[in-house]
Amino acid sequence: MNLPPHLLDQWLAKYAFSETPLPYNLASSTGPCLTVAEVLALGGGCDVGDVVLSYGPPQGHRKLREAIADFYGVDPDWVVVTTGASEALSILFCLASAPGAEIALPNLQFPAFDPLAGAWGLKARHYALEKEDGFSQDAEKVMSAVGTKCALAIVNTPHNPTGSVMARGEIETLARELKSRGAPLIVDEIYHPLYFSTHFASAATIDNVIVLGDMSKVFSLPGIRTGWLIDSDSERRKRIIDARSYFSISGSPLLEAISAHALRNRDHIIERLKVVTLENLGHLTEFMTRTSNTLGWVAPQGGTMAFPWFKDDRDARPFCEAAVKAGVLIAPGDCFRAPSHMRLGFGAQAKGYETALSILSEVLCDVS
Repeated sequence: MNLPPHLLDQWLAKYAFSETPLPYNLASSTGPCLTVAEVLALGGGCDVGDVVLSYGPPQGHRKLREAIADFYGVDPDWVVVTTGASEALSILFCLASAPGAEIALPNLQFPAFDPLAGAWGLKARHYALEKEDGFSQDAEKVMSAVGTKCALAIVNTPHNPTGSVMARGEIETLARELKSRGAPLIVDEIYHPLYFSTHFASAATIDNVIVLGDMSKVFSLPGIRTGWLIDSDSERRKRIIDARSYFSISGSPLLEAISAHALRNRDHIIERLKVVTLENLGHLTEFMTRTSNTLGWVAPQGGTMAFPWFKDDRDARPFCEAAVKAGVLIAPGDCFRAPSHMRLGFGAQAKGYETALSILSEVLCDVS
């Protein structure tokens, strides 16, 4: 199968990972990244010199699973470690694959959802997240995309790229309705617990829910490539663990040890992220007010990004290209099949965010 071009990663590869990175990265969906030395120094330090670089158990080492379970308040046996959230998605899609099987997915969505589902033979049925109703998410909307052959449904909360949130009560209702149809609900929680007005408990303890998480976003450690699934269904977990053995055998013992240490010191890491995001979100709110004649937006309820749009529905890519020339990286909306939008992050740039927005204001004047 020929996968479609991954426009978002192509954009980031061209500009975020070039030999001369741009001064201001507002395209990133993570928090401010940490070095290995900074992570190992947390909590009085951690020595990984005695880690044996062998294979590990396919479900992940016990200490890491215990640290993840403590974060969510669940049984460590419910946790299966994966190589990032992307492997977790591929495993779930693979196991759900069957002739005629369908999957309910959001539109708007993280760009990997549709292509990965299609690669595993799942037919995508979409429920719309629309700016007109604040990108709201609810059970009724998701169920509108659930057909008689639904094998899986996905909710992403806080949502990438819009920052909208689905309330726990709606998730409970949705999980019950899907269970009556024999389909589990995947709740992608990679931005949990980063919320701005109301705190939401994780969906990990809800029946018929599989929670997806990783170290990339709220822990600001995308380079560590550690993700996980949380599933209370023991029979399904056995199949997931077997699949992981086929996919990647195991994770790296070294990276799992560092991940466990970071999770044990999660309060420090998450608080650091909250300080940065709250300050930058304040600057972004002021920017959106100043540019409200040209740009529209829905203030995010959680996560590290917003998804503003040009009110005249013009293609945002020329603006994003002009911003690159001025030293500011943002992600064009066509990467998310929404050309008039742009993804504007406010978590990764710990310093200089206000300056970056001032540059964007000048670019906006030049292209308008």
